[in-house]
Amino acid sequence: MLSTVTHPPLDPRIDMLIGIDDTDNLDTRGTGYRARTLAQGLADAELADILGITRHQLLVDPRIPYTSHNSSACLQVSARAPLADIHTYCRQFLLEVAAVGADIGLCIASVAAAARVIDYGLRAKVEVLNRDIARATAAEADILLEGLTGTHGGIIGSLAGVGLYVQGDDGRYIWLPRIRELATSTLTVSALRDASGLQDVLEFDGEREGAAAPAEAVIDLGGWARPVRVAGRSALFVEKQVNGSVDYVVADKQRIKAFRP
Repeated sequence: MLSTVTHPPLDPRIDMLIGIDDTDNLDTRGTGYRARTLAQGLADAELADILGITRHQLLVDPRIPYTSHNSSACLQVSARAPLADIHTYCRQFLLEVAAVGADIGLCIASVAAAARVIDYGLRAKVEVLNRDIARATAAEADILLEGLTGTHGGIIGSLAGVGLYVQGDDGRYIWLPRIRELATSTLTVSALRDASGLQDVLEFDGEREGAAAPAEAVIDLGGWARPVRVAGRSALFVEKQVNGSVDYVVADKQRIKAFRP
């Protein structure tokens, strides 16, 4: 059954979502790395501008085959070329980097179509789904969903990723423009936003997001700056620094992961 729920307003520049899953094995780099490399390739080929990449945690269950964590990746894209060209590039890239034993799934959806599979994405976090359900859901929503290698099991997670991104309260950013380059920097909230496109900087107590940090506040990014999805926006969680030369530090890594697996 397709979603009928509303979702938060998204960045209007985003007109395409690309979900990938199960590209790796235990001896290779993970799907997050493949997603970042794919994004760079699409940009270098002038096929798309990449606005963000998110990681979405799905159900961990012994009945589900996965490499390490059962997560999928979603690229947020402003297309500069037709869908067919972007699809061809993604397909060829994933086939070239496919790890031995990988069951790669590729999903490409408009934002409107992805909004129709929010319920499916939420189910994938708590239920054991199968390829038939994924294919039927994608077909009904008019979403391109393709298995490329192995059993094609990755189509389950790649479809879930685009729905969960649009849902707006799921996932961590594994890439925003310049966010990794800035990870060891100390800078103001406003400078961080301007440099990376980050939308919000929020105080965090380990269980919930709180007040917005002032634009002039100084943050020590501390080497691990991973924004999360909150109400359809990218948000970096920070904690007040009582003593020292800065106002905030990035919230503890493990607490962020516990809040947004």
